[in-house]
Amino acid sequence: MSNQWLDVHAADGVSVEAPVVVIADGDEIALYRVDDQIYATANLCTHGSARLCDGFLEGHEIECPLHQGRFDVRTGAALCAPLTENIRSYPVRIEGGRVFVKAGDES
Repeated sequence: MSNQWLDVHAADGVSVEAPVVVIADGDEIALYRVDDQIYATANLCTHGSARLCDGFLEGHEIECPLHQGRFDVRTGAALCAPLTENIRSYPVRIEGGRVFVKAGDES
């Protein structure tokens, strides 16, 4: 990925009900709205290769739809078994009603 901020989605298009998937510089990224903040992580679970956008979002945790492991959407931290590896999280900024995700080296 190039090391830049990428415009990926309208901020008002990210709801609290379900994650939104975007493609940024070839990577599939899930956007989450929690407590009026938007967070971004890789969309693929590190355990079972399931798409996290198909999981259940509760608070700051996304539950993988395959084996019910949970990640913190703020940091990408794996929170419980069977997960042993974190997912990548991306810095996010909102500007002019748009969501920008920082691409580049691991965050």
